[in-house]
Amino acid sequence: MPVFQYKATSPNGEIFTGTLDATSRDQVVSKIQSLGQIPLQVDETSQPLRIKSPTRKRSRRITDQHIGNTTQQLSTLLRAGLPLDKSLSILSTLAESENMRQLLLDVQEQVKGGSTLADALQAQEGVFSRFYLNLLRAGEAGGALEVVLERLAEHMEQAREVRDNLQSALIYPAILVFVAVVSIFILLGYVVPQFTELFEGVGQVLPLPTRITIATGEFLQQFGWVIALLVVAASALMRYQLSQPHSRYRWHARFLKLPLAGEIITKIEVTRFARTLGMLMHNGVPLLKALSIVKDTVDNRVIADGLEQVANSLKEGQSLAEPLAQTAHFPSFAVHMIRVGEESGRLEEILQQVADVYQRETQTTIKRALTLLEPTLILVLGVVIAGVIISILMAILGINQLAF
Repeated sequence: MPVFQYKATSPNGEIFTGTLDATSRDQVVSKIQSLGQIPLQVDETSQPLRIKSPTRKRSRRITDQHIGNTTQQLSTLLRAGLPLDKSLSILSTLAESENMRQLLLDVQEQVKGGSTLADALQAQEGVFSRFYLNLLRAGEAGGALEVVLERLAEHMEQAREVRDNLQSALIYPAILVFVAVVSIFILLGYVVPQFTELFEGVGQVLPLPTRITIATGEFLQQFGWVIALLVVAASALMRYQLSQPHSRYRWHARFLKLPLAGEIITKIEVTRFARTLGMLMHNGVPLLKALSIVKDTVDNRVIADGLEQVANSLKEGQSLAEPLAQTAHFPSFAVHMIRVGEESGRLEEILQQVADVYQRETQTTIKRALTLLEPTLILVLGVVIAGVIISILMAILGINQLAF
């Protein structure tokens, strides 16, 4: 039976942690609630929960994972009827880092002084995004703060899952590329030069493939450090150019034109655009303001500039679909769905459907690309190694024939 570790609190703020055996997460939640406690976090684990004292907290950086967990827990406490300042006090004792604990205490003090939660979080400069803060303001204005917090937590969890799935999918190809490059460098730079002395006293012209292989090996042995230095310099130059607005725009435009990577980038950006815009509008943020917020969440500058032009068209009274149709790199299917949503009055719902469609397409495209990439890398590595071995064997066979 699976083991779940949990964190819970009582209505008076007492914290409980422990483990429970259960068939599902919902069963654990029901057991905790039957004890009169409020479940804050329930995770399946194979190890017993280790209770950490505040003095043992090592991580000081506030990550998206910390913010997502805190958002979900705050929503749970508010739904249970606890006041906001009391909820923040409880969460500060459960903070996953010292910086997060201090942030929650600062926010609690400002809330006690009469500030709204959104204003108190905005005072923590550089931690919470414009999207996060505006959605909170909409929730506070509509009296549904706990609902908005829950949707924010779900949104952040979905974004984290997409990012984690992409990173996990790239681990094996990255290892394969690394092993291939290292193997080729070792073979050409250290193994092949060992045969040079053998061939030097032969007194005959070596086959062309052998000469090319030996020359390549000698070059890597003498100037391999130059190649490594050039790779590091190229990486630093790329990072610098991507940090500059004008050059970043040019590189982002080039990325979108790449055969397969451009398609993946476009689908990721459309997913982010549709989900964020739909969520903002669903929570009462006006379309024009929501679009200006969404523009800041899009990573690709070419697409972001296109959305800025769409916002200008909206100010002139146009619908959302028409200027989107004129924006380069925006898929026609997404435009058609948005047009249907505007005509039927279900734009928020349609935007979420568009996000779901393109998220699935992104995952499928990435899986197909990796399926093709892995055998291609293996084939290239095999061809290079086979070519080196054959070139050496050709020279050795030539020597043997000369001896007889």
